[in-house]
Amino acid sequence: MNTSSTQSERLAAAGPWKTALKGLARDHAARLAGLGLFLIVLACLMAPLYASHIAHTDPFRANVAGSIMLDGHEVDLMQPNDNPLHLGLSPIGPTWQARYLLGADSQGRDIAARLLYGGRNSLLIASASAVLCLALATVIGIAAGFLGGVTDAVLSRLMDIMWAVPVYLFAICLSIVTITTGLHLGPFTLEGNSLLVPVMIIALVYVPYAARPVRARVMSLKTAEFVTAARCLGVPRWRIVLVDILPNISDTLVVLGPLVMAMALLTESALSFLSIGVQAPASSWGTMIQDGEGLIYTRPMVAMAPGVAIASVVLCLNILGDSLRDCLDPRGTRGEP
Repeated sequence: MNTSSTQSERLAAAGPWKTALKGLARDHAARLAGLGLFLIVLACLMAPLYASHIAHTDPFRANVAGSIMLDGHEVDLMQPNDNPLHLGLSPIGPTWQARYLLGADSQGRDIAARLLYGGRNSLLIASASAVLCLALATVIGIAAGFLGGVTDAVLSRLMDIMWAVPVYLFAICLSIVTITTGLHLGPFTLEGNSLLVPVMIIALVYVPYAARPVRARVMSLKTAEFVTAARCLGVPRWRIVLVDILPNISDTLVVLGPLVMAMALLTESALSFLSIGVQAPASSWGTMIQDGEGLIYTRPMVAMAPGVAIASVVLCLNILGDSLRDCLDPRGTRGEP
């Protein structure tokens, strides 16, 4: 028996979750990425504590006429521009102190506090979208790959049609419709400003990207010896799916999780930047970048802070996804049809 076969059998015996944890523990880059992601999530969860006990500010209330004490002097939050005529006002820049650590935005609100609150919404939408997307992709992938025939043809063509439409164009069209009229699901109605709206839109947009590798994995398992043996013994299809198929595609779902979440975070930021994602008074990193668009030359920190946060989270998720793929699929065969 060769080394690759022995390694594959050892991975299968350990299970995808234990294998993933062991692989991440051995990978220095993955450990750093996991630590960074944990610290970002922890900081965002502590947003209320930071706003009330450290910054002593309300990040959702405009404070254009406010002022703070810096080095014993009272300084207005909105200051004259640096142009020759000193026309217009610009928010105060970073103070690097407890209050207004990263400065203020055009409404006199604390950027650092809004960054943490916005991160809560962005990370919540991204993670919820990834979970919902993988759930839908699992159902579609198993149905297409295991049942085959007409079911596979219909579902595959439907996924191809969705795949052919540009991601952001598809998401923008769905967002405009749902924000304008709301989302009606039988007796339930979601308002356009609900966070569930971008969650469902982003999840639906990325279903084809996750369903294809799930379908390919199910098709390879469908011809495996243990599945053939179960069929010969008269085991019902639903039991074969739940007992034999679903546990064996969990490694594929584990690998797809961080990557789908990273794409969902970028999509949510893009939609919120275009004012068709998270709606006021809620905030996200995308809405913060939109707020800082007009201040990019005078107060770039307004847009840079959420941009750096988005890039950091996406980088951590991609590193974790690559590490999971390497430790769960050392031969790179999971995505083969």
